[in-house]
Amino acid sequence: MTTSAAGFDGWYADRAGSPVADELVRRVLGLPPELRSTSLLGGAGLGEVVTALGLREDRLLLDLACGRGGYGLEIARRTGCRVLGVDFSAVAVEQAHDQARAMDLADRAEFRVGELTATGLPGASVDAVLVVDSIQFAEPTLDALRECRRVLRPGGRLVLTCWEGEDGAGERVPDRLRRLDLRTQLTLAGFGGVEVTGKPEWRTAEKALWQEALTTDAGDDPAMRSMRDEAERMLAIFGELRRVLATATAP
Repeated sequence: MTTSAAGFDGWYADRAGSPVADELVRRVLGLPPELRSTSLLGGAGLGEVVTALGLREDRLLLDLACGRGGYGLEIARRTGCRVLGVDFSAVAVEQAHDQARAMDLADRAEFRVGELTATGLPGASVDAVLVVDSIQFAEPTLDALRECRRVLRPGGRLVLTCWEGEDGAGERVPDRLRRLDLRTQLTLAGFGGVEVTGKPEWRTAEKALWQEALTTDAGDDPAMRSMRDEAERMLAIFGELRRVLATATAP
């Protein structure tokens, strides 16, 4: 899978033209019909994330590596918070703006181009940070976690969803996942109250999504072809990954 901004620009452009891919993801993961996901966090997991963030009306959420803005916008709809989304793909940012308008949330949502390790935001400027299934793309991970701590106000919450390699994970598991140790890395980044919880129950829907993607006719749909390729890769290493929800608090 591509890891460059230009590569993701193309990936998001393909996804925007693929109602089949979006319908498959929403149905299997149990997501609201208006949520445009580009990750694997399902409906039950989203509910846990909302609780962990503890946001109230008018608090500011940084949705970092926000993609098309789906999760941040849904959290804003549920809680009344404001959302600021940052992603390195300009195409994703434009799609997020469009979705905010479609959901009548444009007055509470802003999206801009930025990096996991360099958001461009002032220090101590947000009340919570969410990173859904993306921290593994940061180079290096610790710099991204320190950036999250920098922009959080004292007492602010960081919530991450991701995967970590199981002990003894083989070389087929991407290095960016094998090198993750969020409990240690969050502590080194200066966070307190670090909790990293395994979420094997989330993997049921995740596996079902990959299996159905393999049996769905991709035709000339580039987004579905990409999903099928990813399904083959991920199912091959499925037992070597641990699904986690990590939470921490800025001092």
